[in-house]
Amino acid sequence: MCGIIGYVGEHQAVPVILDGLRRLEYRGYDSAGLAVMGAETIEVLRAAGKLANLEELAFDQPPRGSVGVGHTRWATHGAPTEANAHPQVDADGHIAVVHNGILENYADLRRELLDQGVPLASDTDTELIAQLLGRATGSLFERVEAVLSRLVGQFAVVAVSRDEPNTVVAFRNGPPLVVGVGDDEMIVASDVVALLHRTKRVIYLENGDIAVVHQHEAHIHNDGRAVDRPVETLDWDAGRMDKGGFRHYMLKEIHEQPDAIRNTVRAYLNADRTAVNLGDLGFDHDRLAEVRRIHLVACGTSWHACLVGKFLIERLTGLPTEVDYGSEYRYREPLVGPDVLVVGVTQSGETADTLAAMELGKDAGALLGTICNVRGSSSWRMAQARMLTQAGPEIGVASTKAFTTQLVAMVLLALALRQVRGLSDGTDTEIIRQLLRLPLAIEQAIEGSEEAYDQATQLLAEATDSLFLGRGCLYPIALEGALKLKEISYLHAEGYPAGEMKHGPIALLTEGFPIVTVAPATPTREKLLGNLMEVRARGAVVIAVAEREAADVAQVADIVLPIPAVDRLLQPIVTTIPLQLLAYRVAVELGLDVDQPRNLAKSVTVE
Repeated sequence: MCGIIGYVGEHQAVPVILDGLRRLEYRGYDSAGLAVMGAETIEVLRAAGKLANLEELAFDQPPRGSVGVGHTRWATHGAPTEANAHPQVDADGHIAVVHNGILENYADLRRELLDQGVPLASDTDTELIAQLLGRATGSLFERVEAVLSRLVGQFAVVAVSRDEPNTVVAFRNGPPLVVGVGDDEMIVASDVVALLHRTKRVIYLENGDIAVVHQHEAHIHNDGRAVDRPVETLDWDAGRMDKGGFRHYMLKEIHEQPDAIRNTVRAYLNADRTAVNLGDLGFDHDRLAEVRRIHLVACGTSWHACLVGKFLIERLTGLPTEVDYGSEYRYREPLVGPDVLVVGVTQSGETADTLAAMELGKDAGALLGTICNVRGSSSWRMAQARMLTQAGPEIGVASTKAFTTQLVAMVLLALALRQVRGLSDGTDTEIIRQLLRLPLAIEQAIEGSEEAYDQATQLLAEATDSLFLGRGCLYPIALEGALKLKEISYLHAEGYPAGEMKHGPIALLTEGFPIVTVAPATPTREKLLGNLMEVRARGAVVIAVAEREAADVAQVADIVLPIPAVDRLLQPIVTTIPLQLLAYRVAVELGLDVDQPRNLAKSVTVE
């Protein structure tokens, strides 16, 4: 959600901070600000709206100094105004704070400070942290130690003090913070994306860590003790962070899917590519063989990947598989024990609700796994077994390549479970062969039909509502297609099982109402075509994702978005591509900000 960067080094801080914030724009935000340690004061600049507004201020009145903090805010407490933007400062202007997260005891702390006569200049919970630090005594580190126990909730905080002009102090409980170890500089950020172009050597902070960061070193304490955190070297290429000639990051990332899928498949196969390598997955054979039930927990797009995973795992292994929203899992009192594999599926590895669900599974003695796209993230460090999707950095808020690589990971997980249960046979070999050919099928799906996409784009762009339909393991793809359209075009869309359409949504249908259906060759396609005849009888217009040669679909659909024929188990992956492209084209047609849709954040680090 909020983007954080702190800098201490040999260069002027403002250009470094602004560049880091620009790289964090994808997270979603509605105001921005920075603070720099001047000769005698902390100079603060803040602006509502886009980062360009802050950059204009910084150009007009650039603060000078080599230590500072910056922030892009996604509003929680208080409207997205200049007064509520970060950094927030204490009453004396001695301490500046940037913050990601939510203080759950906000009301009590605010009332306490007001009762003590402390003037509050904003509606934010962040200002309360600054005021508490300002009223404490000692060094900034000692002030943080004194205040930390008073903060209830989830937070990542970076602070500077006028009295310690060469120091940045960072601490976290929940949302991530990482320290970049550069040449004659140190950078603190909420995401490695902000610092990857300056250094690949990073230190991930754990919950409860307090990092005192200077130009050449960082000292980390946790629970009153000095601790060592390893310096890790990132394997992401900074060059993958630009648009590469594409108009938008989302379009670039759609086109990167063949390589992302190819890399994910190859990462977890054995040398002769005939079986899944359990060691690479981090799974112990005997421990995995004890699993009798699977719980998949996730949010948003990742939840749709889990729904597909349920179909795949149950079909290939016979293991009962449940899918839960991370935000609901803890509160339904799930039946969890040592015979359960709990898998947290999260693109960033930092999704707060998913991490909380994983904690519950861990505490209950379950085998804990994760499927994520960020090595070293919170879910990665928490899990006993890890599958890293090889999507690389994904900047567009609406996920594309991270989703399809999650679907690939679900296939590989199902194959791994088959292996340890002694179920492997020729089916596994054929699935792996199809997986290795999948990137070519994705490339063919991306090519599509320009005329068909133009027609479908115009139809949806002129509509106010649409319905996405699918059956079986393609029903979650209908949900994902509807979500993509909502996320970036702001048009209302619903995903539904096709067989359920006549139990309610059929009441919405009017002349020209758009129906988007996922209709590759399956045993239920005839039933699906029957559902489509029902909607056509009521004047709806049908857009179908199906094989180019599917004559039966062409007879029912008004527009066909073509895909190549693939194995049924891989149809969810291939059919996703046209729905991504369709949502993208509609948003472009409407002149919207495709990569940074309003109100959304790439990494949701609060509950």
